[in-house]
Amino acid sequence: MARRGPRWYFSFRSPYSWMAYRDLMDHYPDVADRIEWLPFWEPDTTAQEELERSNIRLPYVPMSKEKHLYILQDVRRLARARGLEMVWPVDPAPRWEVAHLAYLAAADHGLGPQFIAETYRRRWQLGEDISQPDTMASVGKEIGLDPHVTRDAHENPEIRDKGLQMLNLLHRDGVFGVPYFIDGFDKFWGVDRLPGFVESVRTRIRKEQVKEG
Repeated sequence: MARRGPRWYFSFRSPYSWMAYRDLMDHYPDVADRIEWLPFWEPDTTAQEELERSNIRLPYVPMSKEKHLYILQDVRRLARARGLEMVWPVDPAPRWEVAHLAYLAAADHGLGPQFIAETYRRRWQLGEDISQPDTMASVGKEIGLDPHVTRDAHENPEIRDKGLQMLNLLHRDGVFGVPYFIDGFDKFWGVDRLPGFVESVRTRIRKEQVKEG
């Protein structure tokens, strides 16, 4: 299997992934344009059963109360440092496949970046529930896509199959959290590791340009 190029795993659930996204787009757009964007989410029961039949076990660990309280404090601090206005969304019945499979559907129509931008805005700036199919329909309409495409993506067999392929990729890459960046054999976990990933990608690009020149 050929080695994949530089890539990052993101999640709409994670505030750290949202901030890494903002840093990437605000400060490193040249790198954002050259890397592969891959979604990371906790599979639903059906997908989990499919993965287990293939002997794939994803490294999900339940969050302790202490860690949750720390994250609340830490995220506020990091958001203030970036000048970001955010709200903490309430997820009464989270179904993460709804948003992440909708992303795959939008990406198939060439609107992946637009979908990511709008979904992050809905969740972390407006506090909307992205587990609701109607929210995904609204996102689709906002970015110029048929609302049914994003609303029903989590029930589309072809998109669900593609989702399983994505989950298999993160299993192969050993991804255990987000944001997670990979360039060659080098791996970087966490929003504070983004500058190191950027430098790794830029250095490799410069070397390739020298060889071509």
